[in-house]
Amino acid sequence: MKPAAPAEAAAAPARERAAEDVLLGRWLCPVVWRPSPRARRISLRIDPVRGVVVVTLPPRVPRRLGVALLQTNAAWASQRLGALAPALVLEDGAVVRLGDVPHAIRHEPDVLGESFLAEGEVVITGARRQLPRHALALLRAEAGRRIGTRASRHALVLGVAPRAIRLKDTRTRWGSCAPDGTLAFSWRLVMAPDWVMDYVVAHEMAHLREMNHSPRFWAQVARLSPHRLAAHEWLRRHGPGLLRVGRA
Repeated sequence: MKPAAPAEAAAAPARERAAEDVLLGRWLCPVVWRPSPRARRISLRIDPVRGVVVVTLPPRVPRRLGVALLQTNAAWASQRLGALAPALVLEDGAVVRLGDVPHAIRHEPDVLGESFLAEGEVVITGARRQLPRHALALLRAEAGRRIGTRASRHALVLGVAPRAIRLKDTRTRWGSCAPDGTLAFSWRLVMAPDWVMDYVVAHEMAHLREMNHSPRFWAQVARLSPHRLAAHEWLRRHGPGLLRVGRA
């Protein structure tokens, strides 16, 4: 749902600002004001990564109209924000999932060498201030390893080879295949069940045979993974929570 209201003439903010709290009745709503020269009406949307309501304002539209729209849709905004998974800060004692297995982050500042994975643990070495950055780097590295293994297995079945495999931190796409055969995946798939990651990798690998979504393409996907519908549903329900990991 993206509620909207007619635009009225007034000055719009020059650029998007940091989130601020807007009082809606007795509830403080985190809001980001986003001016848009192309927008024709005020609109609201939920940003699941930052956990805020984004209010898009057309040119010369006063903020008070955005506040009025927020007041009208306060119940909607409250429900949608309340349904978001809490942000998970990567700190000592936090628990992240790798595949189907929970792993606790353990800070070991006196251990020499690079951070590493142990049984049920993500062990982070170095100074505490570097813990979030080192934890993210370790999770990305593990994602690359697991995705690469699955891509190699599916490549043998299909008789194809990607030009390159890249990891990204995308908000809306879990995987993609460029026309030149370069595959890209969200590193956050490492926190999804193994069969979900496997399906996403299979989907993009199948594009190396069929750069479309034709029946022939889906037949190639079916050769590689039986989890299409279940994976789609899992990502629809739980994917937004993966986007909240590592957020302050």
